[in-house]
Amino acid sequence: MSDLRPRARAPLLVLGFIALVAGTLGGLVRLGVTLPAPAAGIAWHGALMASAFFGTLIALERAVAIGRLWGYAAPAANGAGGAALLLGAWTAAFVLFVLGAALFTLASASIWLRHRALHTGVLALGALALLIANLALAAGRPLEMVAPSWLAFFVLTIGGERLELSRLAPVPRSARIAFAAVALALLAAAAGAAFAPQAALHILGLLLFATALWLARYDIATRTVRAKGLTRYIALCLLAGYAWLALGGAVLAATGGFAAGREFWDAALHAVLAGFVFSMVFGHAPVILPAVLRIALPYHAALYAPLALLHATLALRVAGDLAASAPLRAAGGSGNAAAIALFILTAATLALSAAARRRSATARHS
Repeated sequence: MSDLRPRARAPLLVLGFIALVAGTLGGLVRLGVTLPAPAAGIAWHGALMASAFFGTLIALERAVAIGRLWGYAAPAANGAGGAALLLGAWTAAFVLFVLGAALFTLASASIWLRHRALHTGVLALGALALLIANLALAAGRPLEMVAPSWLAFFVLTIGGERLELSRLAPVPRSARIAFAAVALALLAAAAGAAFAPQAALHILGLLLFATALWLARYDIATRTVRAKGLTRYIALCLLAGYAWLALGGAVLAATGGFAAGREFWDAALHAVLAGFVFSMVFGHAPVILPAVLRIALPYHAALYAPLALLHATLALRVAGDLAASAPLRAAGGSGNAAAIALFILTAATLALSAAARRRSATARHS
């Protein structure tokens, strides 16, 4: 068997979602919300969300693209790392995260070698950013030295995926060269933050802002937003995400993040990680879920409810940060968690309803 069957991929996704739940609960406790949460979810909120959940989810998607059994070792290692972290085996968890990111980088590099293009190169740089983050995490670096590489991982991965679609809306060669330069500089700035964060974070913020402007100018979403149904929904998710990426980059560039205090650091991080990244997740789920698990996720206008809740409550959280108001920040963070939960519930309901309709139709015709 050269590939893993869709049903056999599901346990890997389950490991990722366990990390998502634990990391989300831990993040809320860190905001002052009284909730039962595992100790690792509180202490390692960022690692569970970035390295365990997204590390598993994105590596799984990449493994499906490769279509080779060995590619699934990357999401398996990342998912197992999250489980080890929750069990208190921190050293084993960090080793697994590094192994998972190394295999993920190898898988991404193999795609680039088979198809040498700008978007596959940017995706490989994104995988390398995750490896840098996990190496810094394993070395005991503080959050402000690890988080920049997580940011680069997300921005380069999403940027590479959007570049792949640019063939549908041709981008000038000069703009593609500019994106390549920004991508390389972004990885360098993120890596530099592991050694001199105060200097690198200002530069990183400028590069995040520049990336947001590039995507807002050249992404096909600027055209498809005038369409209807799923196409319009995806475009609105993307464009809203680019706005949050620009804001997060601007705050980071202006303040240097943690150097200016917890509030600015929280605002910059979550503008990117909640506003940009989860907006992309909401938008791409109807496409990714069928590709990974062969489960249809039909479009329905109900998908706008969690999207609206995500952005409204994130605005509240950022307002709380800028006003140095802990209650507003906690309320906004709780709303972010509710938006993610509502999206999962909505997606599951739509997928199950579609499956029931297919079974009913099959029964009628049999």
